[in-house]
Amino acid sequence: MNASALAVNLAASAGAALTVMLVTFAIASVKGVHRIVDIAWGVAFTAVAVVTWALSAGYGDDGRRLAVTLATSLWGLRLAFHIARRGRGHGEDPRYAKMLARASGHPALYALRTVYLLQGSLVWLVSLPVQAAAYLPEGPDALLTLGLGLWAAGLAFETVGDHQLARFKSDPANRGRIMDRGLWSWTRHPNYFGDFLVWWGLYLCACANWQTAVIVLVSPLVMSALLIWGSGKRLLEAHMAHRPGYAAYAARTSGFLPRPPRRPVHRTEAR
Repeated sequence: MNASALAVNLAASAGAALTVMLVTFAIASVKGVHRIVDIAWGVAFTAVAVVTWALSAGYGDDGRRLAVTLATSLWGLRLAFHIARRGRGHGEDPRYAKMLARASGHPALYALRTVYLLQGSLVWLVSLPVQAAAYLPEGPDALLTLGLGLWAAGLAFETVGDHQLARFKSDPANRGRIMDRGLWSWTRHPNYFGDFLVWWGLYLCACANWQTAVIVLVSPLVMSALLIWGSGKRLLEAHMAHRPGYAAYAARTSGFLPRPPRRPVHRTEAR
């Protein structure tokens, strides 16, 4: 691996992620709706992957470069499109409205610091395996194949889960009800579990040698922490906790790793 070329790439990818977030911030400030930063999350990962593809030509194996670029871009653009379609016609996300309501100082600058710049930094950190993989001279191997398989399983899982939820919500008869069908009966968060598989899969794509594997391990660990304990599962469940039927749903459905739903316990009173 050419360390100096990778260092240049790391700087350029940081610039790409920052540019996406700053452009999004400018648009959001004009529209007065900061929820569009969620769309920028997937776009920023795609931008990092494309910049890495362009800069790594002649340094890494072409097959590995192409695989990680396409995998990251497909995941990022699908996610961005899904979030854009889901949020069409809606106002501000309650999470951001609540955050800005308690902001110290100017709300827009507070959002810039705590949302846009933070997310840009996380994009850069989480995408380290994608950047490192593009500079590996080793050709396709078993770990690359396994990684792409895990990525494909994760992408399929979250895509199916998102589609099932969208269909459920489109039926007026389901208004106010908890989605507990399909993949949502096996895990309360098919989309987050899918992302979990995607990023561990992309990590394996960068494991052609043990040195790189150790250095970039921080990335899937950070993404896993975000999905389970950070802005993913934890915040969503806190928002859903008081909805009718959610406690019973949570009691029978896995919080993250898929498994068959538990059967309800029927207690009989002593006579």
